[in-house]
Amino acid sequence: MKLITTTALALALIVTSGAAIAQREGGYGATAQQPRPMPTQTEQQPQGPSDAGFKIKPSAKALKPIIELQKAVNANDTANIPAKLAEANAAATTKEDKYIIAQLQLKAAATSNDTASAAAAIDAIAASGYLDNASVVSLYRGLGGSYYKANQFDKAGAAYEHALALQPGDEQALTMLAETRNAQGRKADAVAALQKVIMASKAAGQKPSEDIYKRALGIAYDAKLPAAVPLGRDWVASFPNAVSWRNSVAIYRNIMNPDVQDTLDLLRLLQAAGALSDAEDYQLFATAAAEQGNFVEAQNVIDAGVAAGKVNPSTSPFSEIVIGLKSKPKVTEADLAAASKTATSANALVRIGDRYYALGQYSKAVDTYRLAMAKPGADANLANLHLGMALARSGDKAGAAAALNKVSGPHAEIAKYWLIYTQTHA
Repeated sequence: MKLITTTALALALIVTSGAAIAQREGGYGATAQQPRPMPTQTEQQPQGPSDAGFKIKPSAKALKPIIELQKAVNANDTANIPAKLAEANAAATTKEDKYIIAQLQLKAAATSNDTASAAAAIDAIAASGYLDNASVVSLYRGLGGSYYKANQFDKAGAAYEHALALQPGDEQALTMLAETRNAQGRKADAVAALQKVIMASKAAGQKPSEDIYKRALGIAYDAKLPAAVPLGRDWVASFPNAVSWRNSVAIYRNIMNPDVQDTLDLLRLLQAAGALSDAEDYQLFATAAAEQGNFVEAQNVIDAGVAAGKVNPSTSPFSEIVIGLKSKPKVTEADLAAASKTATSANALVRIGDRYYALGQYSKAVDTYRLAMAKPGADANLANLHLGMALARSGDKAGAAAALNKVSGPHAEIAKYWLIYTQTHA
């Protein structure tokens, strides 16, 4: 039988689109998380010079020109605002002066829907030194949102970078920077930004959002980036379920193109995790097992697929697999016990251990793998991988972890997946 490795991958996991994430970021004047490019009022602004009591007090020198600027802004006197703005800036001496003027400049920009002027006003607010970093970051995020909605991605990226320079771990700025980089075709940079969100959440002792994992993984897989593999493992470690297991393993297989042995061990993992979900899974599993000469396992997989309602043994390709298996020898425990006594090579003992594993005799498989490792010429990495798998299925979490942590070389990536299973299931 020929092993068929599919390249098709139905990524049900990628449900969080860039558009959905982008909707969380508003414009530069918005306080609510709604995507509007311009504010209708200066709702984030501390009270200015026309407020009773002058809660933000301008200097005596700047008071008159600031009031003149405010009158022009409130009247939307676009012809005179530039001159009034220049006069107010010329008179400004304190951070309060500069902040009030910049806020009025921002209000004028919002009224006229002038994003470039708004950017200049936000730069002036930041330069005034009046607001704390978090407030300035919020303004730059909003500015980035306005540019993003206008498809001005270079400027949006610059605005988010400004925000991140002030607050490097800001999740909203990183998330929207990722969407911006993705829109620019900079897939690796987009994934890197989302990975920073994940790392920042972990550093804060919080569980990263599953949406962030899905979005990062969707971008990385679409671009066939190497980061997709560790992201997939990290996702399933944080959110272990049938969907994450199957998709994480499918991503690994489609990117890394593992050989028959590693494919079989990954499918054994999906079986252990309860993540075999469709006929293709069972077909690939049975074919891989048969190609490795483990005909009992192949038959058991077909039978399990029939019991789960996923396999119709009378239709192609399963009918051909069933016919092929009928002529193959099916070893019993007694056969394996006898073979163990006469086996002289490490490889033969590993194969016997695999047959015990297929029968669900995990403790006997463990004993046989250990015998194999005591023989000269043993492939210690493969033997430790299979030993760890059998220990995990038997419920020996500590023993499984010890064996799997010894695996290096070409099977190391598979061992990492089984370690996650050990930590989350065994």
